[in-house]
Amino acid sequence: MKDKVCIVTGASSGIGLATARLLSSKGAYVVLVSRSKEKLAKLADEIPNSMAVPADMSKAFEVKRMVKEVADHFDRIDVLVNNAGIGYDAFVEKIDADTFHYVFDLDLAGPVTAMQQVIPYMKKQGAGAIVNVSSAVALMILPNNGPYASIKRALAVVSLTAREELKKDNITVGVAYPYITLTNFEKNTIRDVPVPEGEEEPHGPFPPDTAEYAAQKIVQGLESGEAEIFAHDWMKQRMSGNQSTS
Repeated sequence: MKDKVCIVTGASSGIGLATARLLSSKGAYVVLVSRSKEKLAKLADEIPNSMAVPADMSKAFEVKRMVKEVADHFDRIDVLVNNAGIGYDAFVEKIDADTFHYVFDLDLAGPVTAMQQVIPYMKKQGAGAIVNVSSAVALMILPNNGPYASIKRALAVVSLTAREELKKDNITVGVAYPYITLTNFEKNTIRDVPVPEGEEEPHGPFPPDTAEYAAQKIVQGLESGEAEIFAHDWMKQRMSGNQSTS
Protein backbone atom coordinates (compact mmCIF):
# COMPACT_ATOMS: atom_id res chain seq x y z
CA MET A 1 0.00 0.00 0.00
CA LYS A 2 2.99 2.35 0.31
CA ASP A 3 2.55 5.48 -1.82
CA LYS A 4 -0.73 4.20 -3.25
CA VAL A 5 -3.58 6.69 -3.68
CA CYS A 6 -6.52 5.18 -1.84
CA ILE A 7 -10.11 6.45 -1.79
CA VAL A 8 -12.12 5.32 1.23
CA THR A 9 -15.82 6.20 1.34
CA GLY A 10 -17.75 6.37 4.58
CA ALA A 11 -14.45 7.41 6.15
CA SER A 12 -15.76 9.66 8.92
CA SER A 13 -16.41 6.81 11.36
CA GLY A 14 -16.54 3.07 11.92
CA ILE A 15 -15.00 0.64 9.46
CA GLY A 16 -14.22 3.36 6.94
CA LEU A 17 -12.27 5.45 9.42
CA ALA A 18 -10.40 2.42 10.75
CA THR A 19 -9.53 1.40 7.18
CA ALA A 20 -8.29 4.89 6.36
CA ARG A 21 -6.08 4.95 9.47
CA LEU A 22 -4.64 1.53 8.66
CA LEU A 23 -3.88 2.44 5.04
CA SER A 24 -2.20 5.64 6.21
CA SER A 25 -0.07 3.67 8.66
CA LYS A 26 1.13 1.57 5.72
CA GLY A 27 2.31 4.65 3.85
CA ALA A 28 -0.65 5.20 1.54
CA TYR A 29 -2.11 8.53 0.50
CA VAL A 30 -5.68 8.36 1.77
CA VAL A 31 -8.68 10.28 0.46
CA LEU A 32 -11.38 10.53 3.13
CA VAL A 33 -14.90 10.65 1.68
CA SER A 34 -18.21 11.18 3.49
CA ARG A 35 -20.91 13.81 3.85
CA SER A 36 -19.43 15.11 7.13
CA LYS A 37 -17.39 18.05 5.84
CA GLU A 38 -16.25 19.44 9.21
CA LYS A 39 -15.48 16.03 10.70
CA LEU A 40 -13.51 15.01 7.62
CA ALA A 41 -11.45 18.20 7.81
CA LYS A 42 -10.48 17.40 11.42
CA LEU A 43 -9.63 13.81 10.55
CA ALA A 44 -7.49 14.93 7.63
CA ASP A 45 -5.44 16.98 10.11
CA GLU A 46 -5.00 13.91 12.31
CA ILE A 47 -4.30 11.20 9.73
CA PRO A 48 -0.92 11.49 7.97
CA ASN A 49 -0.94 11.75 4.17
CA SER A 50 -4.71 12.20 3.97
CA MET A 51 -7.06 14.69 2.37
CA ALA A 52 -10.78 15.26 2.81
CA VAL A 53 -13.15 15.27 -0.17
CA PRO A 54 -16.76 15.56 1.08
CA ALA A 55 -19.36 13.85 -1.10
CA ASP A 56 -22.80 12.28 -0.78
CA MET A 57 -22.35 8.82 -2.23
CA SER A 58 -26.08 8.53 -2.94
CA LYS A 59 -25.77 11.25 -5.60
CA ALA A 60 -24.05 10.26 -8.82
CA PHE A 61 -22.95 13.78 -9.73
CA GLU A 62 -21.18 14.15 -6.37
CA VAL A 63 -19.45 10.80 -6.79
CA LYS A 64 -18.20 11.84 -10.21
CA ARG A 65 -16.99 15.19 -8.90
CA MET A 66 -15.19 13.51 -6.02
CA VAL A 67 -13.29 11.08 -8.24
CA LYS A 68 -12.31 13.82 -10.67
CA GLU A 69 -11.04 15.97 -7.81
CA VAL A 70 -8.88 13.10 -6.56
CA ALA A 71 -7.55 12.32 -10.03
CA ASP A 72 -6.78 15.97 -10.71
CA HIS A 73 -4.89 16.25 -7.42
CA PHE A 74 -2.85 13.02 -7.55
CA ASP A 75 -2.93 12.24 -11.28
CA ARG A 76 -3.67 8.62 -10.37
CA ILE A 77 -6.02 6.40 -8.34
CA ASP A 78 -4.72 3.05 -7.13
CA VAL A 79 -7.31 1.82 -4.63
CA LEU A 80 -11.03 2.28 -4.03
CA VAL A 81 -12.74 1.04 -0.87
CA ASN A 82 -16.51 1.45 -1.23
CA ASN A 83 -17.60 1.41 2.39
CA ALA A 84 -20.30 4.10 2.69
CA GLY A 85 -23.74 2.69 3.37
CA ILE A 86 -26.75 2.56 5.63
CA GLY A 87 -28.95 -0.24 6.95
CA TYR A 88 -32.68 -0.59 6.43
CA ASP A 89 -34.84 -3.01 8.43
CA ALA A 90 -38.38 -3.70 7.28
CA PHE A 91 -40.79 -6.53 6.58
CA VAL A 92 -40.97 -7.14 2.84
CA GLU A 93 -44.69 -6.32 2.80
CA LYS A 94 -43.96 -3.00 4.53
CA ILE A 95 -40.93 -1.78 2.54
CA ASP A 96 -41.22 1.93 1.85
CA ALA A 97 -40.40 2.53 -1.81
CA ASP A 98 -38.76 5.94 -1.26
CA THR A 99 -36.57 4.63 1.56
CA PHE A 100 -35.66 1.57 -0.49
CA HIS A 101 -34.65 3.79 -3.42
CA TYR A 102 -32.44 5.91 -1.15
CA VAL A 103 -30.70 2.86 0.34
CA PHE A 104 -30.28 1.45 -3.17
CA ASP A 105 -28.69 4.70 -4.35
CA LEU A 106 -26.28 4.85 -1.40
CA ASP A 107 -25.44 1.17 -0.92
CA LEU A 108 -25.37 -0.02 -4.54
CA ALA A 109 -25.63 2.70 -7.19
CA GLY A 110 -23.04 4.84 -5.40
CA PRO A 111 -20.38 2.13 -5.31
CA VAL A 112 -21.09 1.21 -8.93
CA THR A 113 -20.73 4.84 -10.01
CA ALA A 114 -17.48 5.16 -8.07
CA MET A 115 -16.15 2.02 -9.73
CA GLN A 116 -17.10 3.30 -13.17
CA GLN A 117 -15.25 6.54 -12.50
CA VAL A 118 -12.00 5.03 -11.18
CA ILE A 119 -11.70 2.13 -13.60
CA PRO A 120 -10.49 4.26 -16.57
CA TYR A 121 -7.64 5.64 -14.44
CA MET A 122 -6.71 2.16 -13.25
CA LYS A 123 -6.74 0.84 -16.82
CA LYS A 124 -4.48 3.68 -17.92
CA GLN A 125 -2.08 2.92 -15.05
CA GLY A 126 -2.15 -0.80 -15.81
CA ALA A 127 -3.27 -1.80 -12.32
CA GLY A 128 -5.72 -1.10 -9.52
CA ALA A 129 -7.61 -2.62 -6.60
CA ILE A 130 -11.22 -2.23 -5.51
CA VAL A 131 -12.96 -3.64 -2.46
CA ASN A 132 -16.69 -3.19 -2.02
CA VAL A 133 -17.93 -3.64 1.54
CA SER A 134 -21.00 -5.85 1.64
CA SER A 135 -22.32 -7.49 4.83
CA ALA A 136 -22.63 -10.85 6.50
CA VAL A 137 -26.41 -10.58 6.02
CA ALA A 138 -25.87 -10.87 2.27
CA LEU A 139 -25.03 -14.54 2.97
CA MET A 140 -28.14 -15.23 5.04
CA ILE A 141 -31.92 -15.10 5.00
CA LEU A 142 -33.05 -13.13 8.05
CA PRO A 143 -36.49 -11.70 8.84
CA ASN A 144 -36.63 -7.88 8.62
CA ASN A 145 -33.34 -7.75 6.67
CA GLY A 146 -34.82 -8.22 3.19
CA PRO A 147 -34.26 -4.72 1.78
CA TYR A 148 -30.73 -4.26 3.12
CA ALA A 149 -29.55 -7.83 2.56
CA SER A 150 -30.84 -7.91 -1.01
CA ILE A 151 -28.94 -4.73 -1.90
CA LYS A 152 -25.77 -6.00 -0.23
CA ARG A 153 -26.07 -9.31 -2.08
CA ALA A 154 -26.47 -7.39 -5.33
CA LEU A 155 -23.29 -5.47 -4.48
CA ALA A 156 -21.47 -8.77 -4.02
CA VAL A 157 -22.65 -10.07 -7.40
CA VAL A 158 -21.68 -6.83 -9.15
CA SER A 159 -18.27 -6.97 -7.49
CA LEU A 160 -17.52 -10.55 -8.50
CA THR A 161 -18.77 -9.91 -12.04
CA ALA A 162 -16.52 -6.85 -12.33
CA ARG A 163 -13.65 -8.97 -11.07
CA GLU A 164 -14.02 -11.34 -14.02
CA GLU A 165 -14.44 -8.48 -16.49
CA LEU A 166 -11.40 -6.54 -15.27
CA LYS A 167 -8.84 -9.25 -14.55
CA LYS A 168 -7.39 -8.81 -18.04
CA ASP A 169 -6.64 -5.20 -17.08
CA ASN A 170 -4.78 -6.19 -13.90
CA ILE A 171 -7.53 -4.66 -11.76
CA THR A 172 -8.61 -6.78 -8.80
CA VAL A 173 -12.12 -6.43 -7.43
CA GLY A 174 -13.12 -8.01 -4.15
CA VAL A 175 -16.11 -8.00 -1.84
CA ALA A 176 -15.84 -7.90 1.95
CA TYR A 177 -18.38 -9.40 4.34
CA PRO A 178 -17.99 -7.81 7.78
CA TYR A 179 -19.72 -9.37 10.75
CA ILE A 180 -21.55 -7.32 13.43
CA THR A 181 -19.12 -4.54 14.28
CA LEU A 182 -18.84 -2.19 17.23
CA THR A 183 -19.73 1.00 15.35
CA ASN A 184 -22.70 3.36 15.05
CA PHE A 185 -24.10 1.37 12.12
CA GLU A 186 -27.03 -0.10 14.06
CA LYS A 187 -27.79 3.26 15.63
CA ASN A 188 -28.01 4.85 12.19
CA THR A 189 -30.00 2.02 10.58
CA ILE A 190 -33.40 3.04 9.21
CA ARG A 191 -36.06 0.94 10.92
CA ASP A 192 -39.60 0.34 9.74
CA VAL A 193 -40.02 -2.48 12.25
CA PRO A 194 -40.20 -2.23 16.05
CA VAL A 195 -37.09 -3.26 17.94
CA PRO A 196 -37.94 -5.96 20.51
CA GLU A 197 -37.33 -4.88 24.08
CA GLY A 198 -33.84 -5.77 25.20
CA GLU A 199 -32.53 -6.05 21.63
CA GLU A 200 -31.49 -2.45 21.09
CA GLU A 201 -27.88 -3.56 20.62
CA PRO A 202 -26.83 -5.82 17.71
CA HIS A 203 -26.49 -9.45 18.63
CA GLY A 204 -25.59 -12.71 16.93
CA PRO A 205 -24.12 -16.14 17.55
CA PHE A 206 -20.64 -14.69 18.13
CA PRO A 207 -19.30 -11.54 19.83
CA PRO A 208 -19.15 -8.45 17.60
CA ASP A 209 -15.88 -7.39 15.99
CA THR A 210 -14.07 -4.10 16.36
CA ALA A 211 -13.88 -1.70 13.43
CA GLU A 212 -10.12 -2.19 13.48
CA TYR A 213 -10.53 -5.94 13.00
CA ALA A 214 -12.81 -5.40 10.00
CA ALA A 215 -10.38 -2.86 8.55
CA GLN A 216 -7.51 -5.30 8.91
CA LYS A 217 -9.46 -7.88 6.92
CA ILE A 218 -10.27 -5.35 4.19
CA VAL A 219 -6.66 -4.20 3.83
CA GLN A 220 -5.42 -7.79 3.81
CA GLY A 221 -7.88 -8.43 1.00
CA LEU A 222 -6.59 -5.44 -0.94
CA GLU A 223 -3.02 -6.63 -0.57
CA SER A 224 -3.73 -10.26 -1.45
CA GLY A 225 -6.29 -9.62 -4.18
CA GLU A 226 -8.85 -11.98 -2.68
CA ALA A 227 -12.22 -12.26 -4.41
CA GLU A 228 -14.22 -12.63 -1.20
CA ILE A 229 -13.06 -11.35 2.16
CA PHE A 230 -14.83 -13.04 5.04
CA ALA A 231 -14.59 -11.61 8.54
CA HIS A 232 -14.64 -15.19 9.88
CA ASP A 233 -14.23 -18.63 8.35
CA TRP A 234 -17.67 -19.79 9.56
CA MET A 235 -19.26 -17.26 7.21
CA LYS A 236 -18.11 -19.27 4.20
CA GLN A 237 -20.62 -21.94 5.18
CA ARG A 238 -23.43 -19.41 4.71
CA MET A 239 -22.83 -19.09 1.00
CA SER A 240 -25.94 -21.10 0.18
CA GLY A 241 -27.89 -18.09 1.47
CA ASN A 242 -30.62 -20.08 3.13
CA GLN A 243 -29.58 -20.06 6.78
CA SER A 244 -30.25 -17.68 9.65
CA THR A 245 -28.21 -16.93 12.74
CA SER A 246 -30.74 -18.62 15.00
